[in-house]
Amino acid sequence: MSPARLIATFFGIGLLRPAPGTWGSAAAIPPAYLLHATLGFPGFLLATLAVFLIGWWATAAATRGRADHDPSEIVIDEVAGQWVALLPVSAGLWHAGVDPWLFPWPGWVTAFLMFRLFDIWKPGPVGRADRLHTPLGVMLDDIVAGVMAGIVVMLAAGFAHGVLGL
Repeated sequence: MSPARLIATFFGIGLLRPAPGTWGSAAAIPPAYLLHATLGFPGFLLATLAVFLIGWWATAAATRGRADHDPSEIVIDEVAGQWVALLPVSAGLWHAGVDPWLFPWPGWVTAFLMFRLFDIWKPGPVGRADRLHTPLGVMLDDIVAGVMAGIVVMLAAGFAHGVLGL
């Protein structure tokens, strides 16, 4: 397997069936946790940017000469998008000074579910990015879905911690 394909499939996770995008999103959570725990929010943010850029390159290389611009085995875009959805969780924990090895389940579960919803549904700007039919579009639709999921995560956290006092 070429380095580009290895990265594009997130080390073969994209070859799992059924639902490789969901497998890719789920596989993105453990390394996100480790990055948050070891590097904090700033390091996780930089890693997310790096995965986006490397993923863009790997997607371009893996799809070069192929009719399908977004084959289902390419899941590095789901990894990048899932990490974007998790950024508010990491930022909130880091800002609050919570032990970095704690990664409470409500935040990451909400980020996972909302990211999958927006990635599959492709509302508004997610669908527009997907219709670019380029390697950048492959990456961007998941980044936009991640931003939308991140907004839901922030609203849910604000409600849970601000209104409900949890």
